[in-house]
Amino acid sequence: MRAEEARQARRRTLVTWIGAGVLAVIAVVGITLAVTSRSGQAGGQGTIQQASAPRLKLGSLASLGTLQPAPSPGSPGYASVPIPNGTPLADTASAATGGTVDGVSCQSSEQLVFHIHAHLTIFVNGSPRQIPAGIGIPGAQVQNGPHGAVVGSGTCFYWLHTHAADGIIHIESPIHRVYTLGDFFDEWGQPLGPDVLGPVHGHVVVIYNGKLYLANPRDVPLNSHAQIQVEVGTPLVAPETLTFPSGM
Repeated sequence: MRAEEARQARRRTLVTWIGAGVLAVIAVVGITLAVTSRSGQAGGQGTIQQASAPRLKLGSLASLGTLQPAPSPGSPGYASVPIPNGTPLADTASAATGGTVDGVSCQSSEQLVFHIHAHLTIFVNGSPRQIPAGIGIPGAQVQNGPHGAVVGSGTCFYWLHTHAADGIIHIESPIHRVYTLGDFFDEWGQPLGPDVLGPVHGHVVVIYNGKLYLANPRDVPLNSHAQIQVEVGTPLVAPETLTFPSGM
């Protein structure tokens, strides 16, 4: 009887150890699945975020042939950024007056949660054209500063706007978002596409940070310190290079 009791005790101990082992295996499997699931979700989110930031389609300028050397950028204006020696591509008569444009609002003050700058240069048949001050600032009030005229106030400020005719696009937004050249032209009230640049029709060429942009001009992203050159007609002009002022 004592021998039988000993065998039963050993069996009970073995069963207990087996049960504990099974529970441990189940726990490990559960933890592994949970971690894998979270990793997969994180990876999925990363993929979505990367997909939401479009990859630029850029090519070599060599495909454009011989480019005319860039002219003098002009005299320094507001913030010491040169103002092109040319007439405006278009005025601001048809610009937005306060309503939301492409999800971009016009607010009583500038929004600085997301604050960056891009530079836009325009050539038509080889001649520079200005981007006027006051785009994105309805009721613009022009002031004379030490380096020329500047728009310092208005009835409201769109998240994309210009203070001077120097080509600097101020992106001052309450949210982080990829804004595009199309958003800016829509605020300006001017058409933009592969065959139209404001009031000018013809094949539109875009040079982005010194390389040929190979997609719709409307989709050009206004990234921080992006140097965007848009041209229609001939001769085509080699890209200008701007050194952004300190702090801009």
